[in-house]
Amino acid sequence: MSVTQRAVVMLAKSLTAPPAVPAVGHAARAEAIEQSHLRCTALGLTRVERPDFQPMMRSDLTVARERNQRLFTHAAPVMEMLFEQIVDTESMIVLADAQGTILHSVGDDRLLERAGKVALSPGANWAEHSKGTNAIGTALFEESPTVVHGGEHFIHANSFLTCSAAPIFDPRGNMLGVLDVTGDQRSYHQHTMGLVRMSARMIENHWLSDDFGNRLRLHFHSRVEFIGTLLEGIVVVGADGKILGANRSALDQLDMSSAALRMQSLTSMFGTTVAAMQDHFRSPLPTPACVSLQDGRQFHVSARFNGAARPVVTGWVANDPVVLAGPAAPDAPFGSKPASPVETAATQSGAFSGLHYLRTGDPQIDATVQKVQRVLNRDIPLLILGETGTGKELLARAVHQDSDRARQAFVAVNCASIPESLIEAELFGYEDGAFTGARRKGASGRIVQANGGTLFLDEIGDMPLALQARLLRALQERCVTPLGSQKSIAVDIAVIGATHRNLREMIEAGTFREDLYYRLNGLVVRLPALRERSDLGVVARRILLAECPQGTPAISPHVMALFERYGWPGNIRQLANVLRTAAVMAAGEPQITEHHLSDDFLEDVQRSRPAVPQAACGVALASMDQAQAEPVRGASAPVVPDPAVQAPIAAPVSAAALTLGEAEIEMIRGVLAAADGNISVASKRLGISRNTIYRKLRWGKGG
Repeated sequence: MSVTQRAVVMLAKSLTAPPAVPAVGHAARAEAIEQSHLRCTALGLTRVERPDFQPMMRSDLTVARERNQRLFTHAAPVMEMLFEQIVDTESMIVLADAQGTILHSVGDDRLLERAGKVALSPGANWAEHSKGTNAIGTALFEESPTVVHGGEHFIHANSFLTCSAAPIFDPRGNMLGVLDVTGDQRSYHQHTMGLVRMSARMIENHWLSDDFGNRLRLHFHSRVEFIGTLLEGIVVVGADGKILGANRSALDQLDMSSAALRMQSLTSMFGTTVAAMQDHFRSPLPTPACVSLQDGRQFHVSARFNGAARPVVTGWVANDPVVLAGPAAPDAPFGSKPASPVETAATQSGAFSGLHYLRTGDPQIDATVQKVQRVLNRDIPLLILGETGTGKELLARAVHQDSDRARQAFVAVNCASIPESLIEAELFGYEDGAFTGARRKGASGRIVQANGGTLFLDEIGDMPLALQARLLRALQERCVTPLGSQKSIAVDIAVIGATHRNLREMIEAGTFREDLYYRLNGLVVRLPALRERSDLGVVARRILLAECPQGTPAISPHVMALFERYGWPGNIRQLANVLRTAAVMAAGEPQITEHHLSDDFLEDVQRSRPAVPQAACGVALASMDQAQAEPVRGASAPVVPDPAVQAPIAAPVSAAALTLGEAEIEMIRGVLAAADGNISVASKRLGISRNTIYRKLRWGKGG
């Protein structure tokens, strides 16, 4: 389940908590309700109005739905997901158009029946001029999220309701409609408004992606961990650098109107260019870039491009006239020196090779690439195994890029991030009326979207067992039947699966179908964990080159020794996060040192080290002191302590991985950490004076 969906689910679950009383006395909200009541009085409405039981005729409702078909298509799956989460809360979800006409509603049968008595049903108009103060109508008028609770409704007949509504806007700021959650006023919950606002933003983001699927989209936030959540801002950028549209979070963060933002360019807004963004995100392991506004505020930026007509490599279009992915130019992101063939990943013809780029000198990766190259374009399914963060999707994209299907779509489906109630519709699509109470054109599934290209089933081990049989049939017959349809759609797809789970154990446990397993594992390759690879230095350098194309800092030998010693449970993804932070901390400095690493990472490294035998500490340090004071005559290399003494500190790194001074300082720091920073205790354990400890540590800091 994705971060976005988990947040929605958590908010939805909060609806089952004990009811709370809304902040009716909040000055701004009280003022908005009062102003709405004044408008209703001016319109000639009275608080004892009888509900209008004559909604628009069925034919008119059909016209309204057809006019808002696109809104309907984007909103209905979100509404169904919410309904699955609040099914036991006696609530209903309502979608209204920009005029206040209810297009669609789903919810608890008991509440739907009660709501029908006040005409809160499809076809009825709930604008303020029709139903007085209410969340739908008042949100339309105010163009902002609105809560109307109990007696705050202008018409007394509606006082049994509590309603939370949020407007829905398109990327240009035009009002599309309103999403509303309504329940009995006795069961008001303070988190309902947050749930509605998040859901409205999900619909808006889907609309934006649909509008600009073939354009560069920059996802940004001032805090890097919020990229990929509903809090991220999204701006769409044209090939000339002009900003074409944005979501509401972007407008909120930038404090600009949609019209004002569309007058900006990437250069005037963020002080960068499309070419600079291309350079940063061209590498296969790009990390968020850092950009600044004119007022000094900084944002972290990630780039995406979901165009289906042209191949995509790590988020960039390979044959876009603006975004080139051929041989690196002299000022390409690999710095001033010429890039090696491995780094450019360019063939003799100039075409970008994704698989070649992945070869970084590690024998295991090289062997994997060679295996995959042999089955390219042979209609043999590929199953990629490996821990989380090892780069399974990166390999899948590289396979697609190098195949004959590169000019068609690469469609990735994360089977673990889609709610179980929606994954079938997501994969196979759905026809008119497949969702509760809805009649619409339906939507094509991800399998059909991948027709002619590649379908990547990430975390296939998390697919619900009941759905595995249907997927198997679709893969065998190469045809798909959407939900609610009797017609099958033929598809031509290459299939790549990936999982971090042990599928054989799952088969024995009865949680994964054996026949599906053998359908997916034409060729099985396992990506090694980062701790098992020999190319850590190359991978780290590439990450830094992507993060800092100009003035790329080096990694000090001491830090590299720490990296090589660490187990990297989060693999390449964790390494990228560590280096991203370090690069920011080391800005303007020639190399990354231990002082640039985050404290939590250093604590993890410390915990992962074997304990230092106290009896050996004094001996080891004494021998190192002696070795430093009296170098071995005739030796060109530094004197290395006895491996038997050094092993408890440096394992599994070889003795030569650390310089003599670094090994000594590492030992002191390890004992000092074990003594909770107490210099006196550490000096006793080490058998050296307090002054020696201070002197050694100052030397380690370059003093």
